[in-house]
Amino acid sequence: MTENTFNAPAPGSPGPEKPRSRNGLIYGILIAALAGTWIYMLYDKNKSSEQIVQKTTQIDSISSSRDALQQEYNAANARLDDLISQNTRMDSLVKTKDKEIQDMKARISSILSNKNATQAQLAEARRLIEQLKSNIEGYTETIERLEGEKIVLAGERDYARKERDSVSTVKDSLNKQVDLGSVLHASNIKLLPIRVRHNGKEIETSKAKRADMMRVTFDLDDNRIAPSGDKDIYVAITAPDGSPLAVEALGSGRFTLEDGTEKLYTAKKTVAYTTGQKQTVSMDWKQNSDYKVGDYAVEIYHNGFKIGQGKVTLKKGGLF
Repeated sequence: MTENTFNAPAPGSPGPEKPRSRNGLIYGILIAALAGTWIYMLYDKNKSSEQIVQKTTQIDSISSSRDALQQEYNAANARLDDLISQNTRMDSLVKTKDKEIQDMKARISSILSNKNATQAQLAEARRLIEQLKSNIEGYTETIERLEGEKIVLAGERDYARKERDSVSTVKDSLNKQVDLGSVLHASNIKLLPIRVRHNGKEIETSKAKRADMMRVTFDLDDNRIAPSGDKDIYVAITAPDGSPLAVEALGSGRFTLEDGTEKLYTAKKTVAYTTGQKQTVSMDWKQNSDYKVGDYAVEIYHNGFKIGQGKVTLKKGGLF
């Protein structure tokens, strides 16, 4: 009886339930800690994943920006090369700023070739590309202005040339009129067959076998345009058969007509002409062969122009 009373729990005491409550609390704390660890690990993992995504997105964005800038730079460079190849003036313009352009292009290429380029570096490259494009536009405007000035100058030169040609044409026309006006005119033209007797006396004859020479006489009419001075007068006599009477050893030769062709002359005489005065001229032709029967024609020339003509007929036989 005494043993049972000692082992019984006191009234109001929790008895053996107290150790179980303590263990439950420890388990709860451990479970909560474990859950917290899992929650932290999940949060950290999600945050790392988010950072990786953000980093990847940032890298992709930088890469896209670099690729876009590379395309812009290539296009600007191609435009610059095209302008230089098509226009020598552009080449000279670029050469004046060659160092500046080369430095700019070198910096742009350096940034775009760097795969680890930062946003700040890409921003610098963009600024330099825009500056290069701006320079190209400026060059283009300069070329267009120069080309416009070239067209204007060409037009002015064409106009000046046309004016000069017009003035030259008028001047040539006036000169030609003056030249024509200064050409002398011959009148009262006579072709006289002359017989020379032993005593030197000269007698006109109409017989071919009696003629010793031909005398051409004519008047140079007064001309108020022709300046005073020596004038070369050419006489061309044609035989009845149409052949020219011309013997070089006797003073004959060739002269140039106003159309540029040449003509044989029988005799030439230099006349001292005085402006506005009428003068009589006489020229003799003694040939080294007999004269033929028929019509002889004579033409007189000055400055390449025919200024008069006449003829005479030589007959057969007779004493005179």
